[in-house]
Amino acid sequence: MKKALIVVDVQNDFCEGGALAVPEANSIIPYINGLMEDNQYDEIILTQDWHPANHKSFASNNGKNVGETITLNGGAQFMWPDHCIQGTFGAEFHKDLNRDKVTHIIQKGKNIEIDSYSGFQDNNHFVKTGLEDYLKYHDIQLVEIVGLALDYCVKFTAIDAFNAGFITCLHFNGTKAVNVKPDSAKNTIYDLAEKGITILA
Repeated sequence: MKKALIVVDVQNDFCEGGALAVPEANSIIPYINGLMEDNQYDEIILTQDWHPANHKSFASNNGKNVGETITLNGGAQFMWPDHCIQGTFGAEFHKDLNRDKVTHIIQKGKNIEIDSYSGFQDNNHFVKTGLEDYLKYHDIQLVEIVGLALDYCVKFTAIDAFNAGFITCLHFNGTKAVNVKPDSAKNTIYDLAEKGITILA
């Protein structure tokens, strides 16, 4: 059975000191590096938030405060601080993430009108990123997922992987949550397990 590791958004803006820093984000990088070193993955794929500066998920582009929610293209959109803007240091992968064995990079969130938490498609499920096709082209059957942040981009990447027919596993020690709400991390784990995604502790 061919397997892939999907590393979600381990970028400077989500790490310590970043514009949208996830608590304890840096602590998962050695774990992810260890997975890449100790396992034989057929594919190792990085996803990368890659927003235009005028992206409509940014509070600053809507005259809103971070943490508010607006309706955008018929869906609820949480207002984020500016982050992972194309070509900036914040959008780059963290320097400590070992990329020697990476086989492919998927960029997401490029359409100013729609946010993209999942590595597979935008939040409205209008446009796919090409990740599903890439995995199927390479005969991948099992995917393991790590990265940032558990309660947003990791969660929706895992759900989409499972719904696309891949055996899907989440490494609990390879992810951290934003925890906009106090129980977000715990609720996300329960939600993913309930859907049939394997949680590897």
